[in-house]
Order: sequence, then structure tokens, then C-alpha cells
Amino acid sequence: MSPLSIRIMTAMLLLAVFVPAALWAPAWLWSILMAGVIGMAAYEWASMGKFPPVSAGIYAALLALGALVLPVLLSSDWPVFRAALIVLSIGFWLLVAPLWLLARWRAEQPFLRALAGVAVLLPTWVALLYLHERGPGFLLGVMAIAWIADTAAYFAGRRFGRHKLAPTISPGKTWEGVAGALAALALYAAALSAVVGMPLPALFFAVAGLLYLSVLGDLFESWIKRVSGMKDSGDILPGHGGVLDRIDALTSTLPVATGILMWLERGT
Repeated sequence: MSPLSIRIMTAMLLLAVFVPAALWAPAWLWSILMAGVIGMAAYEWASMGKFPPVSAGIYAALLALGALVLPVLLSSDWPVFRAALIVLSIGFWLLVAPLWLLARWRAEQPFLRALAGVAVLLPTWVALLYLHERGPGFLLGVMAIAWIADTAAYFAGRRFGRHKLAPTISPGKTWEGVAGALAALALYAAALSAVVGMPLPALFFAVAGLLYLSVLGDLFESWIKRVSGMKDSGDILPGHGGVLDRIDALTSTLPVATGILMWLERGT
């Protein structure tokens, strides 16, 4: 079986599990499932930070359990803390991550890597829960932006890729791939506009902004892997690498999309 066939088969299996869970899982089960995903990603993140296996396991368990326990412990204060995590994530992706990549900062100290992992992964869990509360269709609609961008960029890059996007960070990514992703998302925005009745220009600028964040999240994880001397974050997903390799774009897009939604809801 070719690598592309393996990649497609794994993606189909993931969707076959994830989409029904998003559509029909009750809130409590969804919270546990997503904490498990974040826990697996946290283990891979710690492994990229050269944590010993036991320490990586403890870090992952603390992050996953912390995600589940915090809403209970904070109780009525949880909405404020949740919003603060989203603001933290927005600041990280709009300011810290771009500067991190521009400076080619290695940040090899375990404590700094651990803090960065919290800033990347915990708000992602918050966003997955918040968007799911607003409706599975809303959640899947936002996640589809990253999925469509990733798929279109992959195939457009393979077919037309000539000009490297960031050769010192991720040699496989090209400007042609980004252009293919933008074209695919323009079609997606047009379809959404027809279905939900929102103005097409607003939707296009929204998906274009999330495309930027999607690419940023992908490049950020690629840089951490390069510093760590790793090709993939893990090997649990044939053809795709690790869990973190699959959700890297979501760690940047979902919290920002959630922040925008929170702001819009606050104003209504």
C-alpha cells in the first residue's frame, strides 16, 4: 500500500470516529474524550522536549486531569478562567509564536517547553468544549477550515510546489500549497455563505485569517520538531505521525475562533 493510500485510510478512520463523537457524544463524554486527545498530544510534546518517558507521562496525565478537574474546582469562576485561557492563547499565537519563529528560538529548557505546551494545548481543549456547546455543526464547520486547508495545501504542494514557504523550518511546505489552500477555502466560504446567509466577503476574510493561523500552528510545531531532531511528533497514526501532527493547525485556529465567538456573543 502506498504512503498516500495509508495517509488517506488513516484520515478516513479518524473522521469515522471523530465526527460521530462530535455529533452525538454528551458533553461529559466529549470532555473526557478530548482530554484524552490533549493528553496524548501532551505526551508527544514532552517527548519532543526530551523529557524522560516517565516525566512525559506525568506531564501528560497532569495536563489531561487538570483539564477535567479545573471546571469542577473553579465552579462559578470557570467561565472567567476559560476566557482568560483563550486570551492567553490568542496572545501566544498572534505575538509570541511569530516572534519565536522569526528569532528561530530553540527554547530547549524543559521548564519553558512545559509552559509552552500548556499555552498551546490547554486552550485547545477549552475551545473544543466551548465550540461543541454551541453545536456540533458549528464545531465541525470551524474545524473543517483547518482540515480543508491542510488537504488542499498537501495536494497543491505535491502538484505545483516550487517555492519554499519556510525552508529552514519545514522544507516540504510551499507557497503554491498555501495558494491551493486559500483557493479551496474560498470555495468553502462561498458554500457557507449560501447555506448560512452570511456575507461572503466577511466569511472569506475570516477563513483567510484562520488559514494564516493554521499555517502558523503547523510551522510552529515543525520548528519544535526540527529543534528536537524529530521528523514526526509520534508514530501512533500511520501516514500522519503523531496526534500532535494532526492537531497542530487546530491548536492555533480553534482558540482564536473561540475568542472571536466569545467577543461576538458578549456584544449581543
